[in-house]
Amino acid sequence: MHTHLMSKHLMRLHLMSAHGKLAAVSDVAEQGLVEEWHELLARYSAVFTTLECRLQEEHGIGANEFEALERLATCDFKCRSADLTGAIHLSQSATSRLVARLEKEGLVERALCEVDRRGIFVTITDAGREKYLAAKRTHREVLNETLR
Repeated sequence: MHTHLMSKHLMRLHLMSAHGKLAAVSDVAEQGLVEEWHELLARYSAVFTTLECRLQEEHGIGANEFEALERLATCDFKCRSADLTGAIHLSQSATSRLVARLEKEGLVERALCEVDRRGIFVTITDAGREKYLAAKRTHREVLNETLR
């Protein structure tokens, strides 16, 4: 009986040791993922900050405004506000404020959807298209400088 208890104790120690090794391997893999995530965030932040500064200095618009103008400039006709929200990765309220600023500057126009009446369409104006085309060169330069 005493031997049986001893082997149970040894088995428990062995299992704890094996579990510890598995946990250590898991921790290393997890730490690798966390480090990769932090590197991704740092790279995104560096690119976004550079875009924000250069677009603001050279064209008077921010990176999010540029993204909205680019999506609208490449749209066939008009874009639903909800679709624009998804395309530029902002919340609905942030997109609404952004579109209001662009509309105030004469770069976009908003119109109610005739069929839905709840939906809002956003279209780029000629001034918005000009602003987009002027800023596009700067945008691509920054991407080339920061991502390559």
